[in-house]
Amino acid sequence: MKKSLKTVERQMAVQLVVSRDRSVPLSVRLRYEPTDPYVVHAVFFVDCVEPVEWVLGRDLLADGLEGSAGYADVRIWSAAGRGDQSMYMALGSSAGTALLEIPVPDLTSFLKNTEALVPRGTESGHIDWDVELAHLLSPG
Repeated sequence: MKKSLKTVERQMAVQLVVSRDRSVPLSVRLRYEPTDPYVVHAVFFVDCVEPVEWVLGRDLLADGLEGSAGYADVRIWSAAGRGDQSMYMALGSSAGTALLEIPVPDLTSFLKNTEALVPRGTESGHIDWDVELAHLLSPG
């Protein structure tokens, strides 16, 4: 098992699409940790006391760069008419749905950096299975 203390982080500016003609800028911090290799933590800084955090599948984000991906609470697709510069992500919860426009070059760069640490398909080799098993078997 490989151990690494490196973390990949990237701050990005995204747009919260409010209507066809209006969007609001948001800041999002993406964080990838090789010790949790299947996911990306996305922390959205909005006009509230606490930032909003979503845990997204790294493969889902990568697949979304290639075409439509996801279903239910998280869906990703290309932003028609914007070439390779933007993509949309819909995040749904019981509180409603947020539509975000995300810059493709920033996301692509972030994902390349994560894959430099943990190539896709090798994620399971970066998990400490003894720790995970002890966590699952510990009394509640």
